[in-house]
Amino acid sequence: MDTINLKKKYIDFFVSKNHKQIESASVVPVDDPTCLFNTAGMMPLVPYLLGNPHPAGTRLVDYQKCFRLTDLEAVGDKTHHTFFEMLGNWSLGDYFKEDAVAWSYEFLTKVLEIPVEYLSVTVFEGNEVVARDEETAKLWIKAGISEKHIAYRPAEDNWWPSIEQLGPCGSDTEIFYWSDTKNPPPEVYDPEDDRWVEIWNNVFMQFNHLESGEFVELKQKNVDTGMGVERATAALAGVDDNYRTELWWPVITKICELSGKEYTEENQRPMRIIADHCRAVMMIASDDAHIVPSNTDQGYVLRRLIRRMLRYAKMLEININEDFDVEIVSILSDIFADYYPEVKRNFNQVAEVLRTEKKKFAKTIEDGMKEFEKSLKNLGDAKQLPAEKAFRLFDTFGFPIEMTVELCNERGITVDEEGFKALFAKHQEISRKGSEGKFKGGLAESNDETARLHTATHLLQGALRKVLGTGVQQKGSNITSERLRFDFSFDRKMTPEEIAEVEKLVNEAIKADVEIVKKEMSYEEAKESGALGFFSNKYGETVYVYEMGEFSKEICGGPHANRTGELGSFKIQKEQACSSGVRRIKAVIQHD
Repeated sequence: MDTINLKKKYIDFFVSKNHKQIESASVVPVDDPTCLFNTAGMMPLVPYLLGNPHPAGTRLVDYQKCFRLTDLEAVGDKTHHTFFEMLGNWSLGDYFKEDAVAWSYEFLTKVLEIPVEYLSVTVFEGNEVVARDEETAKLWIKAGISEKHIAYRPAEDNWWPSIEQLGPCGSDTEIFYWSDTKNPPPEVYDPEDDRWVEIWNNVFMQFNHLESGEFVELKQKNVDTGMGVERATAALAGVDDNYRTELWWPVITKICELSGKEYTEENQRPMRIIADHCRAVMMIASDDAHIVPSNTDQGYVLRRLIRRMLRYAKMLEININEDFDVEIVSILSDIFADYYPEVKRNFNQVAEVLRTEKKKFAKTIEDGMKEFEKSLKNLGDAKQLPAEKAFRLFDTFGFPIEMTVELCNERGITVDEEGFKALFAKHQEISRKGSEGKFKGGLAESNDETARLHTATHLLQGALRKVLGTGVQQKGSNITSERLRFDFSFDRKMTPEEIAEVEKLVNEAIKADVEIVKKEMSYEEAKESGALGFFSNKYGETVYVYEMGEFSKEICGGPHANRTGELGSFKIQKEQACSSGVRRIKAVIQHD
């Protein structure tokens, strides 16, 4: 079964269970401005999981573009990816455990025809918040799963998003597929056996984790599910390597052609990284948010992926001065165009990003070679390159350790590889903690203050359009409990007078203390009414429009205050360049 049929069968199945199909949100959040990327299918739905009514109803289904950097170092194995697709179905205060388990089992065994012995599940072992989930275990047994293929697991494994994270959460049940194509599935499920690959997760989201530490019942019990397209595709194809499916194999074949090498154990990791990163770059750079490489936020991630991909291309002796990456992206765009038309529509945008960044990277490599030669001169009679020097070449100039070792070997010098590994492990831990902060999913700080700051971005955009002209469009935003950051299209630095006028207009809107009115209508009606909405291909048939008197009227689904007067005093702290043709404002709201 190919992935087109997998997606279609999944959507059709849940539509037959009275679910409404909704469009995939952008990989860059539109209505949740507290994070860099949508990391899970549920992220665009957080307001509705918390109790806001969804325009499409209480049963939803979709396929969603997702991106995570937390597993970056695992990319290169058989199953991990940075960009991935998630099939999801949701109950917003409608059905709960019984239907969720029954339908998961029915879809896997009846529609996809997976033998039941190839499936195992985990359920929550219980803690001080929720008792041991024997109810779900019994439902799985009733459906047809052997009791020997059920395991109780702690919160680290069976609580989503995590027991520490704030916001909507709950215990889950995960479904695993036996991926070993040479040996039959064992009689007893061992959760530590990595031949069991997770393909589906049903979250029973019934709590809100508050800043006080309390877990309080949500006003509705939700079911939030996710089925990974890549892993499910591999399972259906009967392979234990995601890259041997039709999703990836045309790309791997192209990389083999470009490098003159085969997909052998020696070359698999760099080939997989090149394929994965090219796909992630395409999805980010083709987005209508117009993300370009930079040293901050989404732009930094994009730059990091491109340069990491180029490093591994060099390791395979691919000529990175040619458009090999554009050729790969062309293949990928053909694979995804039917579902995400922006990958074709904005193909030239992606190609330009790759070419421009490649030129900058070439300069970095050139500088790195100068640094390498300098490091060798400073060695004197020593015959080993210190770990600190090797790590600087890696961290600052993008030299993989293999490249440094090879260069040193040519000169009869060794490298302190053990010391490098220790420094690299420390670097990974720092990166992991940073990623957890940047990619926490907008749940940890979903509170009244972020709602007020989100509301302030509406007023800010309205003021910017009055002062700078209606060509100003939102290009991105990021919000914490302390401040807002707003990116917008504009081709020059704002003058102090313009900044002061924008600030003044926002504060006038706050002082007016107008009611924030939420209206539900079709997307076409919203546009005809004059509501702003710059992500036209990301909205469903029905949308919410938030009106703030004469000051703002926007399509949105995020959290908002009830009146503008709740915001306090608005203060712009900084205005700066973000990328070509895009400016950035950082601002705060202060309460007396």
